Amino acid sequence: MANDGEGPSVRIGGISGSAFSIGGSGNTNTVHHGGTGAAAPGAAELLEAVLELRAALVRLPRGEERTGLDTELDEVAGELEEAGEVRPGMAARLRGALTRWAPLVESVSAATALGELLVSLGG
Repeated sequence: MANDGEGPSVRIGGISGSAFSIGGSGNTNTVHHGGTGAAAPGAAELLEAVLELRAALVRLPRGEERTGLDTELDEVAGELEEAGEVRPGMAARLRGALTRWAPLVESVSAATALGELLVSLGG
């Protein structure tokens, strides 16, 4: 995008194999650029992302919303550890949790990483 001197301009060259988020306060656009045909993440990779988000949440103030998300993440982590596989509906459930508590996690980069994995799972 060329800047004609009438306001701010952003130019992004090439991006590959990355996820990034633009926006804030209820207006976030997450974009993933990666190769096609990539294998869906396995249970170990999804478990790692869930645990990273759970650890990042510890730095946020404790409240009803955080408690609800903590519970959801703990349940999914337990299922992944026990089953060793991504069960049907799990990705959709996690995506729903991230959507429900978006204001809580919109500034947490671990949430973007987990969302990225969920996109590749198609859930």
